[in-house]
Amino acid sequence: MFVPPGFVSRTITTEYGRMVYYTSQGEPWATSEQADERETLVFLHGFGGGSSAYEWSKVYPAFAADYRILAPDLIGWGRSDHPAQDYQVEDYIAIIIEFLEETCSGPTTVIASALTAAFTVRAAIQQPELFKSLIVTTLAGLAEFGQDYRRSGFAQFAQFASLPVLNQLLYNAGVANSFGIRGYLEQRQFAHPERVYPEIVEAYLQSAQQDNAEYAALSFVRGDLCFDLSQYITQLTVPTAIIWGRGSEFTGPEIGRRLKEMNPQAIRIFYQLDDVGFTPQLELPGVTVGLIRKFLPQLEHSPVVLSPSASFA
Repeated sequence: MFVPPGFVSRTITTEYGRMVYYTSQGEPWATSEQADERETLVFLHGFGGGSSAYEWSKVYPAFAADYRILAPDLIGWGRSDHPAQDYQVEDYIAIIIEFLEETCSGPTTVIASALTAAFTVRAAIQQPELFKSLIVTTLAGLAEFGQDYRRSGFAQFAQFASLPVLNQLLYNAGVANSFGIRGYLEQRQFAHPERVYPEIVEAYLQSAQQDNAEYAALSFVRGDLCFDLSQYITQLTVPTAIIWGRGSEFTGPEIGRRLKEMNPQAIRIFYQLDDVGFTPQLELPGVTVGLIRKFLPQLEHSPVVLSPSASFA
């Protein structure tokens, strides 16, 4: 796996298995783990064939001089454990909550991507005391406002090919090889295919080829992890900023605007990037760093008033 200079891997044991995360230590950041009292930033990667914490590795080093950085490989991805199971939405909400409880001592700013960002919103609704603020990219459960990924041809084919042997063949042929990964990145994830370079492909490939990596990936591809975030968004009380790549393959920026309109008290900021797909943190990392730096103080000084429609039942 690709780890930026000055970062090391650590592990925690969760209900779902061993979870690997990356954090800054020593030079050039020169802060010991024991004495690190800086505010924490947690970076959570999205899902797709070969996803991992690498997705944020061009962004989080820019904050390491000022913050304690935590960037985990979620269970089923990267170097974390890959239990052989069909994953559900509730699993990842629980994984995010458990990670924050185990690694953070107080309300924490979480920066999350895509479907994982939607899980993070659900986690923040369940346990808002764990969260200081949220900055999310392409926030969607992939089933909002009638635009349901599960009705796409690819998802329906994956649902049809649900036998274990067929699952393995589908994964090996379509995902766990450099040709499949490069094709997905160039055609679906990035707005500009020339921005995909060999290191990105190799990082995704290493993650995709871990033992049992197909279980989480195919749960995502089949649509098992999709849900309608609009049914929950009015319950969010944590200050939130959304960054949206206009070239997102599955969900356009109108989804984000409608979510913001449903809860402007919590979702304080919506910013559309016109020249990227759904991972601006990989496609334009410098711009993403700049936006995060701009939004962090704005969220800190933007008190949230509970929406009259908010419900915690």
